[in-house]
Amino acid sequence: MADQILVFYGSYRSDRMGIRLANFIVSELRTRGSNVELVDAKAVGLPMLDRMYKEYPAGTAPPAMEALATKIKAADAFIFVTGEYNWGMQPGLKNLTDHFLEEWFWRPAAIASYSAGRLSGARSSFIWHGTLSEMGMIVVSSTLAVGPIAQTLDANGKPIGELGAVIKKAFPRFADDLAWWTEAGRGQRARSQPPY
Repeated sequence: MADQILVFYGSYRSDRMGIRLANFIVSELRTRGSNVELVDAKAVGLPMLDRMYKEYPAGTAPPAMEALATKIKAADAFIFVTGEYNWGMQPGLKNLTDHFLEEWFWRPAAIASYSAGRLSGARSSFIWHGTLSEMGMIVVSSTLAVGPIAQTLDANGKPIGELGAVIKKAFPRFADDLAWWTEAGRGQRARSQPPY
C-alpha cells in the first residue's frame, strides 16, 4: 500500500522561493512510490482563523475547508515546508493548520525548512516541532534544512551545484524516517482505535 502524504506549503509572497523545496519533496516522494499531494495555503485560500473546522455544524464549513479536512483525515503522514520570517513561522501556513485539530491526530509529520541565508530556516523548524506535537502529530527527528535556497534548487525544484548534491543525499534519510513512522502509525491505527 502506497503511503498517502500531504506536503503543506504556506508562503503568500509574490516571489516564492520555498515552492522549489516543496516541489523537490513531492517529486522525490513520488519517485519512491508514495501518493503525494501538495497543499498550497495560498491556493487553498482559507480566511484568517475565525472558526475551526470542528466548530461548524456538519456540512456547513466552507467548501475549501471541508475538502481539505477530508484530505487530512485520509492522509497517512504530513510534511510541512516552512520558511523563516523574522525568527518565526510563516503566518499563511500557521493559519491553515490552525483551522484543524483532531484531523491531524495520530499521524507522523516531518519538517523541511528553508531560507535565503545560511541558517536554512532552522529557527522556524524548531518552533514548528512544538506546534505540530501540540496538534497531535508525531514529529520525526529527521529534518531537511535548505539554504541558501536559490543556490540549492532551481526554479523547478531540481538540485543544483554542491548544495543541491547535499540535499539530494540527505533526502533518503528524511524520507525513510517518515516512512517508518508512517507504517508504524498505520499498523497501530488498524489494530487499535486511538485513545481519544
